[in-house]
Amino acid sequence: MRPATKEPARQITFNHPTLAGEELKYLGEVLTGIHLSGNGEFTKRCQALLEELLPSGRALLTHSCTGALEMAAMLAGLGPGDEVIMPSFTFASTANAVVLRGARPVFVDIRPDTLNIDEGLLAQALTVRTKAISVVHYAGVGCEMDPILDFARDRNLLVMEDAAQALCAKYRGRSLGTFGQFAAISFHETKNIISGEGGALIVNDPSYFSRAEIIWEKGTNRSQFWRGEIDKYTWVDFGSSYLPSEVIAAFLLAQLEKSRELTAHRLQIWHRYREAFRSLETLGLLQIPHVPSHCEHNGHIFFVLAPTSVLREKWLKILWREGVYGVIHYVPLHSSPAGRKFCCVSGDMSVTDDIASRLIRLPLHLALDVIEQDRVIQVVTNLARGR
Repeated sequence: MRPATKEPARQITFNHPTLAGEELKYLGEVLTGIHLSGNGEFTKRCQALLEELLPSGRALLTHSCTGALEMAAMLAGLGPGDEVIMPSFTFASTANAVVLRGARPVFVDIRPDTLNIDEGLLAQALTVRTKAISVVHYAGVGCEMDPILDFARDRNLLVMEDAAQALCAKYRGRSLGTFGQFAAISFHETKNIISGEGGALIVNDPSYFSRAEIIWEKGTNRSQFWRGEIDKYTWVDFGSSYLPSEVIAAFLLAQLEKSRELTAHRLQIWHRYREAFRSLETLGLLQIPHVPSHCEHNGHIFFVLAPTSVLREKWLKILWREGVYGVIHYVPLHSSPAGRKFCCVSGDMSVTDDIASRLIRLPLHLALDVIEQDRVIQVVTNLARGR
């Protein structure tokens, strides 16, 4: 007889998009209606809900967070010779939006606790060419916005928030995405609130909104026309096609309507991981996320930091072998081919390099049940204890 073989473990995926409630109903309404293209009734309803969640700004739904970042760079008036200070520990879109305007990202290191931009390093990166600061709220934990805003205000700099991961999170009681002149939100399928692809630009300075709407509508004043403010629309500025279709907006509306419930569920999973791994951190066997007491995060990411980069690679292989799909995060932009070509570095990047080499993101999604999470916890615990 052939010897018995071990059944492969069922894979626990890193992400699993889930429905919030009314997605199919709203999609049906769109597909049987008369408006599929952008800026219809579902787009407007999404924007209204976003403005309730982020009450200091005006919202424009976009086809992606990348698109929202590009719009923010246009509104900031970035051009050749300008510089924007930002972290290197971020997605390429944060820097791409700047590079596409002919400006240059200037990378600074991150804090070892929150993995956000180190606000104490802004001064060393400042030059006469600095025009803005782009902050990234990593894992839905707020950057230190008070000193960042003070620094920017004293030097007449704009602040752009890459809040891709930060919807329904707060800094000192105030929603992330409401601090800078502009903020960009993501609804990619890996985020807490999803539409497959999708995003939003939040404009917190009213003086920029009229032009934002024109850029959003391909450089035309069509939105004013639809509101009856002008008798015809025409091309008045540069812009592009940043609107999502009503299909995307319909799906997103169902998610936004349940944003608080979805966030609460995600936080339950996040805190269960935290309680399971706290003792391992105390023993120095791994590190887990640190959230300052003045920040209310949204449970977007739970990561562990292996003691060394060599152990991280070993742990990843064992996780995958055991059917647990843990993943790394960013390859720091300053070490990427495009980063070396288009950007520059201010100071030492040792924290960024160290964190990026040791970080593992664990499965965290609303379809993750307790049994699956227990299995993730057990595999990681065994790895940390060297079993």
